[in-house]
Amino acid sequence: MTEPPHGPHPEALPAPSLAARVLGAVLVILLLGGVLVAGSTWWNGRLAARQSYDRLLLGAARDIAESIRIQDGAPLVDLPVSAFELLAQAPEDRVYYAVTGPGGRFITGLDATLKIPAPPRGAAGTAFFEAPLNGEPARFVRITRRFVERNFSGPVEVVVGQTQRARRAMTGQLVLDAMLPMLAAGIALLMMSWVVVRRALRPLEALTGDLARRDPYDLTPMPADGLPRELQVMLGAMNRFMGRLDAQVSAMRTLISDTAHQLRTPVAAIRVQAEMALSDPGEQARGRALERLLARTRSLGTLLDQLLSRALVIHRTDSAQRTAVDLRETALEIMEREDHLLLAPGSELRLEIGEDPVIVRADAFSLGEAARNLLSNALRHGQAPVRLGAERRGDKALLWVQDSGPGPDPAVVARWGQRFNRSAGSSEDSAGIGLSIVSAVARAFGGRVETRADADGFRVALVLPAVDPPEKEPPA
Repeated sequence: MTEPPHGPHPEALPAPSLAARVLGAVLVILLLGGVLVAGSTWWNGRLAARQSYDRLLLGAARDIAESIRIQDGAPLVDLPVSAFELLAQAPEDRVYYAVTGPGGRFITGLDATLKIPAPPRGAAGTAFFEAPLNGEPARFVRITRRFVERNFSGPVEVVVGQTQRARRAMTGQLVLDAMLPMLAAGIALLMMSWVVVRRALRPLEALTGDLARRDPYDLTPMPADGLPRELQVMLGAMNRFMGRLDAQVSAMRTLISDTAHQLRTPVAAIRVQAEMALSDPGEQARGRALERLLARTRSLGTLLDQLLSRALVIHRTDSAQRTAVDLRETALEIMEREDHLLLAPGSELRLEIGEDPVIVRADAFSLGEAARNLLSNALRHGQAPVRLGAERRGDKALLWVQDSGPGPDPAVVARWGQRFNRSAGSSEDSAGIGLSIVSAVARAFGGRVETRADADGFRVALVLPAVDPPEKEPPA
């Protein structure tokens, strides 16, 4: 088996820590700032060096120009010592000077054969320019002095120049003098940033340690007092997630516990009835045993359906997306499914809904399960006729079921919504958890379960916050 052309996949590198990322960002900012400051310092240092040495050139040229006098109708230059003292401020540089008369006639200078290209003559008579000096970049200044005398008239030009070694050295020294303190300050800022970042991340490390030491089943909220605001926001979201997870885990534990507890008795009863049916040779006794076995089987099926329905409803109320649901459609769907004919054959069921929408934001499946359990409870324990309806009352939306009986005992109503809440008169196939499903749905969607007993019968209503119907899009 050949290896891929690109070689084996390298192992994934560990992700950098938050402290490393922050310090990396600080280092990048410091480097960028250092580059910008270094560029600015170099530019300003170069400008300062040019201005300084240009003043030296200009001073030397002026000293030479002021030393020119006319003698016997010809310009004569008595080179001053001060001019060379000024040029000596840059001992490493080569210097050049030349004095020329009208028509470019060479009067005096260092090299009569060296031709320095001069810029166009300006009105002020003084101009700086750059040109090579023996193959090396140099800076020059030209001063023009005009003479109008009896035996001589015309301009005399003085050109003084020097190479730029001292300028470059001065620029480098200025940049170095500015950057060394900045480098020390940058290192100090980086160290301070490290200390600040470590102190800022200390609460996060404490939270990490707390989570690592926790029991896997410990989903209690983590304390957020004294933490920075950003960590409080993160911890609040984590606590809300842990709360939802705790609710799901509790529902799962409750389902397992209820299933184990509630299945033990009906399964044992089914086994006993089956053994009796096998051991009793009489047809009449065997028939009674089979009838009891069928009743126990139906009771077990009802229990399993309600246990699974409760677990599914609790799961969906926390995870399913909430949409606009019309409670009239929920009631109408229950009527059309005709489950009541199987629960109570021959029972009379009436539907009472109006023309106005009754809109809530919830999960349609969970609302349907709650409504079916309300109806099943009324058909099993109430008196006919039974009415199913939906209506809006102010800012509340009601999905209700009403039978014509007096209702359960006050003791049963006081334990409303608890699992396995059964009265002494409950039938054998009653699991006692139907209304707990209704209570769970009501709590999940910000509502409540409301009961009322009057001369018309006993009513149980699922009361939820009502919302306005969504606006219909205009036809295209």
